[in-house]
Amino acid sequence: MGNGLGGQKAGWNATQIHSRKLPVIRQTLEADNAGSPSDQGPGSDLLELQGITLAGRGQLRLETIKLRIQSGERVALIGASGAGKSSLLAVANGLIKPNAGTLLWQGAPPAKSRRQRSRQQARIGTLWQDLRLIEELTVQQNLNGARLAQWGWPKALLNLLLPLETGRCAAALERVDLDQALLDRPVASLSGGQRQRVAIARLLRQEPLLVLADEPLASLDPRLAEELLALLLDYTRAPRALVMSLHRPDLLGGFDRVVGLRAGRVLFDQPVDQLAQDQLTALYASSL
Repeated sequence: MGNGLGGQKAGWNATQIHSRKLPVIRQTLEADNAGSPSDQGPGSDLLELQGITLAGRGQLRLETIKLRIQSGERVALIGASGAGKSSLLAVANGLIKPNAGTLLWQGAPPAKSRRQRSRQQARIGTLWQDLRLIEELTVQQNLNGARLAQWGWPKALLNLLLPLETGRCAAALERVDLDQALLDRPVASLSGGQRQRVAIARLLRQEPLLVLADEPLASLDPRLAEELLALLLDYTRAPRALVMSLHRPDLLGGFDRVVGLRAGRVLFDQPVDQLAQDQLTALYASSL
């Protein structure tokens, strides 16, 4: 699964509209407005955290974090439970505002205008541990939920009433090895593995430049974990980038960089092939 760590290094790889108006609105919105990521050459900054500090209960959740993610990079975050991996991703996503420091998306701070900020965040796709699928809605409605930032409100409302962009949704399911027959099924009827794949398919529908993933493989069996990791690593080649928190150091092989977090601080940030086992031992032993 990508580069081995070799030698003495660690070898560990988504109301209601009157029915008479629906045909008119649907015809108006039929043109596809799905966009592709902006052109970003390798080395372009997609994310930068400058001196990020986040307070917690009795202690800092993040302390003076400095991190830069460029186009084409696949970066793994590792560390013990409570080290700050989820907090870092929440700040990077814009979900949590830090107490100090600067967040930059493609070289610009989060916009003050809600609309402009929404457009910025549309370039960032986040895969959460709890997946955040809407179980009462169908798979297709959940997949199209990834396009809401690009769609106007009429089309967003139509998504609750009519099957939109079925071909694109089916293509997204195919990429995660799911049959398009699932499009009409409510998420609540799916197995755990199917939900995980639907969450990744929703990410593909969004077409983000930067993918943030918060331990998406934690509850999966080893075979499925490796399959989905390979899909994410392949998808996030330049112009995209990936930042993923992991609980399994044996899955590091396909990443370019590894960032070790301990007690809200960056302990190391280096190429994966330079990571030594004594660094991993120190990283996790420090939490005991």
